[in-house]
Amino acid sequence: NDYMFHLNLVGPPRFGGSRGGPPQGKKFGNPGERLRKKHWNLDELPKFEKNFYQEHPEVARRSPQDVEHYRRSKEITVKGRDCPKPIVKFHEANFPSRLIAVKQNWTDPTPIQAQGWPVALSGKDMVGIAQTGSGKTLSYLLPAIVHINHQPFLERGDGPICLVLAPTRELAQQVQQVAAEYGKASRLKSTCIYGGAPKGPQIRDLERGVEICIATPGRLIDFLEAGKTNLGRCTYLVLDEADRMLDMGFEPQIRKILDQIRPDRQTLMWSATWPKEVRQLAEDFLKDYVQINVGALQLSANHNILQIVDVCNDGEKEDKLMRLLEEIMSEKENKTIIFVETKKRCDDLTRRMRRDGWPAMGIHGDKSQQERDWVLNEFKYGKAPILIATDVASRGLDVEDVKFVINYDYPNNSEDYIHRIGRTARSQKTGTAYTFFTPNNMKQAHDLVSVLREANQAINPKLIQMAEDRGGKSNW
Repeated sequence: NDYMFHLNLVGPPRFGGSRGGPPQGKKFGNPGERLRKKHWNLDELPKFEKNFYQEHPEVARRSPQDVEHYRRSKEITVKGRDCPKPIVKFHEANFPSRLIAVKQNWTDPTPIQAQGWPVALSGKDMVGIAQTGSGKTLSYLLPAIVHINHQPFLERGDGPICLVLAPTRELAQQVQQVAAEYGKASRLKSTCIYGGAPKGPQIRDLERGVEICIATPGRLIDFLEAGKTNLGRCTYLVLDEADRMLDMGFEPQIRKILDQIRPDRQTLMWSATWPKEVRQLAEDFLKDYVQINVGALQLSANHNILQIVDVCNDGEKEDKLMRLLEEIMSEKENKTIIFVETKKRCDDLTRRMRRDGWPAMGIHGDKSQQERDWVLNEFKYGKAPILIATDVASRGLDVEDVKFVINYDYPNNSEDYIHRIGRTARSQKTGTAYTFFTPNNMKQAHDLVSVLREANQAINPKLIQMAEDRGGKSNW
């Protein structure tokens, strides 16, 4: 058995934690392995319309200077070709009257709606980078309803026209409530598909026909494989909270699902952050897209995280880590993720820590999906409160109550640093991030100081010195 947890184990684990290996036998198959990638011949597919935008005369009259001023005042930045001007008042979106009638008094659009509606109504692919609570659900749902109203009616056996993929049951249900409220004026049916609930009622909804389907990736894959629905009619696709879906390890499922949808669809992707995995997904599946950012462009860390940086040499890290863990493990809440740079470092550190009796487990990209799932479960349910991970493996990590993140090796850039420490202090909780920073990381010192300043953290004077010394010789 080559599982490293079984190597050099001396005595029982110090703080509980099980000694077992991952479950044998095939529990975790590859998601969607029975789904064949579709090869589309666009000439044979029925044509469909996706550009319904009519620029309002008031919008047309605004000068480039006015547009620039509005965007700047709302912290909107756009990238991409032919991005339409933002609308400033709700009536400028030209939504159909029965959609407008759903709500009594419409307020001015939020920044993401002001710029997102014209892009979405034009039929363009787009990426929206905005925090939750920014009005993004209506940013994609109102254009979705306009889009659906211009398509032929559903026939028996047709799948949805609009598909929204969401990371969690909670988000999927929230989106569905909004879809039901605004869709009913156009007699549109919607349903919510997610795991952990009986399949029967969900299948019944799909078989009766729904124009809008909001789904978590795992359950949707199950239904596609079982032939309970299909995506042949889907021409408007939304990925909501894409960064969170990737964090939860849904990338293989998302790619499988997207292969089932005609490539000339319209795709809208939403994310609170813009790490390289999300960028890659956008590059692979969006065409000629417009990117809209709302809010500060420079990356900022969650302010509920206490960030502590220890400037040291590489050889001191292990001793410092052990001393730190002694303190952490005496806390009641002690779930900890330790990030390392390489798979080898991950294996070596895990082996040494387990030999010394720490309840630690390692996870990296070379481990089988089955083993990774098992390790994550042990960590999630507190059986092994210490997880050692590489960046690649950490994508499947969406664990609520992580209290500490330790950067044993500093990552290659500050985006990854922010992404890593964001594993703690989820949902308004607090957390602590410790970082070992060595002379080899000197190039990153300046960026790290900026991140710490933005989050109002106390900054280690040695780190400031390093950032200033970067041009000259270092004393380290």
